[in-house]
Amino acid sequence: MRRLLPVTDMTAHETEAGGEDWSLDRLADAYAYPELPAGSTWLRANMVSSLDGAGQHDGRSQPLSSDADMRIFGTLRGLADVVVVGAETVRLEGYRPARAREAFAARRAAAGQGPAPAIAVVSASLDLDFSLPLFTGPLVPTLILTGAAAPAERVRAARDAGAEVLVAGDGAGVEPARAKEVLAERGLRRQLTEGGPRLLGQFVAAGVLDELCLTLSPTMTAGDAQRIAGGPSVAVPTRFQVASLLEQDGFLFTRYRRI
Repeated sequence: MRRLLPVTDMTAHETEAGGEDWSLDRLADAYAYPELPAGSTWLRANMVSSLDGAGQHDGRSQPLSSDADMRIFGTLRGLADVVVVGAETVRLEGYRPARAREAFAARRAAAGQGPAPAIAVVSASLDLDFSLPLFTGPLVPTLILTGAAAPAERVRAARDAGAEVLVAGDGAGVEPARAKEVLAERGLRRQLTEGGPRLLGQFVAAGVLDELCLTLSPTMTAGDAQRIAGGPSVAVPTRFQVASLLEQDGFLFTRYRRI
């Protein structure tokens, strides 16, 4: 089963086969970033959760995913200027550089974007394997967001590997609001984070997350896996409102915007 639910702000486009059109163009229109005033940014997160609240299974999100989820994952990357991800997620998920995709080439060119989004890794320690393809073969140089007190020898190693190190905090770690600003100063204003839970929790706690794209997977995992956002709780829960909702094969693809 594949359908757009009535609560969505996306109207169904019928295909010749009689079902809704889930083409990449259609999805790109549906998930397009809002028009941004000069100097402003938009940070969206893309996460997946099981029915019982797990953000991963055996340390990875892939077991909760589906083909349609990966199609939306690729669409969100195809629209972004930069993908922001935590160092632990890079290690666990085996992150690779974003690739240029012909399906998004014209759209990106019209928006003044490069052929693929940059990957920005958030890390206080820079404890990363710089021999991985993310650093040795990216189409766009990989960025590392860190604090002013990051280990100098690791900063040198990152730069020697071809990564660009950006300071986004006065201490050892990254300050979420400053991370958004530092990326925006480089013209990377359409921002996408893919977690992990600790990084997303920091963005939520700092009040800088504008949108959440959440796939609700029709799975139950039990166990003690992390939720999609971790870390300290906020004093008052942050409210979001539904922007769109899609369904396929029991998976719900939701999009929420901060009120």
